[in-house]
Amino acid sequence: MISVVCNNVSPRNTFVAKETDVGIVDTEDIKALKSDWLTDSAIAFWEEYAHTPLPSSSNVTNPTRWLEREVLPKYPQARIVLLRPVISHLLMQTTDLKADASALPDFSKVTHVFLPISDSRDRWNADSGSHWSLLLVSVIDRVAFHYDSLGGSNFSAAKRGVDRLSFVLGVPLRFHQLEDTPQQENSKDCGVFVCILMRHLLIKRLLNANSTEKVSMSMAGKMIDSRGGRKEMLRIVESLRKEGERRRSASPFAGSPNDPPRID
Repeated sequence: MISVVCNNVSPRNTFVAKETDVGIVDTEDIKALKSDWLTDSAIAFWEEYAHTPLPSSSNVTNPTRWLEREVLPKYPQARIVLLRPVISHLLMQTTDLKADASALPDFSKVTHVFLPISDSRDRWNADSGSHWSLLLVSVIDRVAFHYDSLGGSNFSAAKRGVDRLSFVLGVPLRFHQLEDTPQQENSKDCGVFVCILMRHLLIKRLLNANSTEKVSMSMAGKMIDSRGGRKEMLRIVESLRKEGERRRSASPFAGSPNDPPRID
């Protein structure tokens, strides 16, 4: 069990989530979730913990699951990767792609890859950009779809990401800019759009289709509630914080409020 922590070590700012290899949300991430440009950590958190209704065909008694931790394992045949923003950034910025390929997931049996794309040009800082967009790559169809909520602002960055992933995969990839992508109304909601579009495309399109069905990747007519998305993200963080407090209070190792947080 790994702690999900805020910047200072006070137990009031620390919560314990389920087993996770991401799980770091600090005070800057929380501030960003409320009204600002989403950090890479906030998007990574969503990839793992977004509350997700399973497709109606799943026949599961409790249909709400966490996106990556509980939804994807129920569809092993899908073999879908939700690439973390920091790994997407590595793919985009490394000066030696061949040498750094070992840091990337094993794509040999992957069918689809979701990549959050940033316009950052700082090799060492994924949060240094000003715009997020989303790439959905169908490896089996050798095609990449780009969803940009700010027109074609991230076209060059997305094309670079596709070219680099093509190199790693060892196959050519066709690039499609989805002109009908829902558009944001301000300069700060791009990350929220990426998160909501990712979940919709994964659950409603990829996991809801049978293997012989051709699925449209168009998002024409899809309405994005960015304010509602932010509220949902904050609710998830708060629910995990409360769960962490509950676990700590029940722990036989619980000490004084000033003790550092414990790892179960």
